[in-house]
Amino acid sequence: MSAATAAAGHFVLGEHLPILIVVTPLLAAGVTTLLRNGRVAWFISLAVSWFLPILSAMLILQVQEKGIVSYALGGWAPPIGIEYRVDIVNAFVLFIVTSVGAIAMPYALMSVERDIDEEDRPWFYAIYLLALTGLLGMTVTGDAFNIFVFMEISSLAMYVLIAMGRDKRALIAAYQYLIMGTVGATFFVIGVGFLYITTGSLNLADIALRIGPAFAESSPPIMAALAFLVVGISLKLALFPLHVWLPNAYAFAPSFATVFLAATATKVAVYVLLRIYFSVFGTAITLSDLPVTEMLLLLSLAAMFVASILAIYEDSIARMLAFSSVAQIGYITLGIALANTSGVAGSAVHLMNHAAMKAALFAAIGAVVYRAGTSRVSELGGIGHKMPITMGAFVVAGLSIIGVPGTAGFISKWYLGVGAIEHGWWSVAFLIVASSLISVIYIGRVVEAAYFQPVSEASQKASDPPLTMLASILVFTGLTIYIGLDTSWSGQLAEQVAAVLVGGLSR
Repeated sequence: MSAATAAAGHFVLGEHLPILIVVTPLLAAGVTTLLRNGRVAWFISLAVSWFLPILSAMLILQVQEKGIVSYALGGWAPPIGIEYRVDIVNAFVLFIVTSVGAIAMPYALMSVERDIDEEDRPWFYAIYLLALTGLLGMTVTGDAFNIFVFMEISSLAMYVLIAMGRDKRALIAAYQYLIMGTVGATFFVIGVGFLYITTGSLNLADIALRIGPAFAESSPPIMAALAFLVVGISLKLALFPLHVWLPNAYAFAPSFATVFLAATATKVAVYVLLRIYFSVFGTAITLSDLPVTEMLLLLSLAAMFVASILAIYEDSIARMLAFSSVAQIGYITLGIALANTSGVAGSAVHLMNHAAMKAALFAAIGAVVYRAGTSRVSELGGIGHKMPITMGAFVVAGLSIIGVPGTAGFISKWYLGVGAIEHGWWSVAFLIVASSLISVIYIGRVVEAAYFQPVSEASQKASDPPLTMLASILVFTGLTIYIGLDTSWSGQLAEQVAAVLVGGLSR
């Protein structure tokens, strides 16, 4: 192949990155459904999952070099036709989601073989790829109704992933998620309808241009749209007290499904909230004048404290970590409520940091269940001596949840604390520190049982998991340290995201 031909091929690939990142897992899902061998299905899923971060990294570089990437579908130019629109904000989220999938897939090999019957494994991987397709589609699209379509694709796939768990309670958890997810999607699509009625457009960038004049002429429908959208998205991201579906969903789903969903699903929902709140409404309306700001602040603080306290009393480590996730979502939405550059940067960087550390924690506990058959604190005495690498990774990721300096969690809380102080909310900065101390208690309970109690019957037979599972655990854990020590990349990207979101706000 000549240099000119190679350059032309690279140019074509670069042109079609937005659609390739969605179509690739979608086509792979179709192929996987035709298979009857679980390991072949895993290999295809692995290849796709490793290919997607390359595309997302190329998109980040393309956005940084050329600015916003617009990709029109169906031969109709935006705003009439559907547009995939990528800036640094969703390029950042695309990279998080695809990286999580890539790192988690080696873990899936042995984990899925334990959790899923042999004849169902190809279907499990096909559903995983559909869930990935939906999440990436939600992130890349610039069309409000298209977000709803991809939201439903990802949600339906997630219901199935959760329901495939061996525990019968997985069916109840999936049903609870289905009910709450359907309510959230309904609220979201009603909000989109109000936007369409008042602006005559479904293109997010076009709505942002039209919403100012529309708001001046008819503000109640615009306010109704904002209310429906925020409530619908809050159900999807499990903002307290709309989180009731999450603990059981994470606790009873197959281990790999929990690792993937905990690190990606709520993060994409947060991205949609960021996009709607800042890029659409924030460009035309002064956000500080809206009651949504105070609501987000109060619910975020409630999540940080109430969910953390509930985690203390959980004997199941999986449910404990699920409530911890609700608390961590509170930190992310707190940065949105601050609505300044440092606060939003804290939210953005915590999307990445929480994805890494919570994936490490759930993967470690999944490995404990794989070897010991339980995730109950009361039954895992001395497990740290029998699974030293796995529980060592759990401790490191737990320190990151607490926010110990040198870990990823500290960086997130530093940005949020600075944002609160810049806003003049010194009390909020104090509450960030106080809520972090509660994490010491529930992480400490696990550490105390693992290292300072006699070896239990369940722990006696345990050992570190197979290498494929261990590799994913160690990579996620290593990221929590690397991101905590070197913020030159993650922090810089988060600040660019915050600059784009906050820079366009109406003052």
